[in-house]
Amino acid sequence: MTNGERRIVIAGGTGFLGANLTRCLLGLDYDVVVLGRSQPRDVVGRFVRWDGHSQGDWCRELDGCSALVNLAGRTVDCIKTVEHQDEILRSRVESTVVLGRALRDVEHAPPVWVQMSTAHIYGDPAERLCDESAAYGLGLAPIVAKAWEGAHQQGLLPGMRSVVLRTSFVLGRSGGALARLALLARMFLGGRIGHGRQGISWIHEQDMNQLFVAAIENQEMSGAYLATAPNPVSNAVFMRELRRALRIPIGLPAARWMVRIGAPLLMRTDPELAILGRYCASRRLAEEGFPFAFPDVSAALQDLLGKS
Repeated sequence: MTNGERRIVIAGGTGFLGANLTRCLLGLDYDVVVLGRSQPRDVVGRFVRWDGHSQGDWCRELDGCSALVNLAGRTVDCIKTVEHQDEILRSRVESTVVLGRALRDVEHAPPVWVQMSTAHIYGDPAERLCDESAAYGLGLAPIVAKAWEGAHQQGLLPGMRSVVLRTSFVLGRSGGALARLALLARMFLGGRIGHGRQGISWIHEQDMNQLFVAAIENQEMSGAYLATAPNPVSNAVFMRELRRALRIPIGLPAARWMVRIGAPLLMRTDPELAILGRYCASRRLAEEGFPFAFPDVSAALQDLLGKS
């Protein structure tokens, strides 16, 4: 392969998922270009600045590359003010729209576009197991997800392969929400939240990376997939396994009203991220035989936290 054919462009690649994926792809001898608004100190790969809503010099990185991966979007781990809700929607849709426009201005567009989405597109069904065929839910997250995926579909070029990864809770060492949950557990606050029956759909960072790689390299993959391990668990089970991995014997439970007060005041985040949930499992990945290294939450948490 030429250098261009080994070049992957990751839009919005400066965060937890992007940095993990960049390290993984570099280990596979890819040249990785990270598009971002600001360059972090510990950036891996080749950083190119973009603003996420207008075309510029960054567009030339798409010419002749082997894949585009779009992770761009404001974090949802925040208090859902009106302004933040607007930013969550606009950051995803506008960045996806401008990528689609840029693809039309390059001579050799990539053959595949891997697009991030969210498993939250299915809403928060109480205890129903959702796969790719489940009905979409109601609320902010499903609205954002549908607009995000819609912008992606409109931006695709004829004949371009599309893989949409509806991602669940990614468990990782270097970022995401796991570190915050582990801190609470170490403070003996790692009990169930509310009734504890709300679903947690999750995926280990190693499996997430391998799923990205499969989406890039496997020409048979196309369409929308749930990026989640095959065994979702309840909040009560997840917190129990978290305490077990950390060797913490007890965890005080938190009533829903406590979380509604404490999450915005102390954690500066949305209480519904903990109070609500969903059970998701990918029918398509099961049918296609994707090899999960960590299909069970106990082994995943032990791998990530057992030595911490």
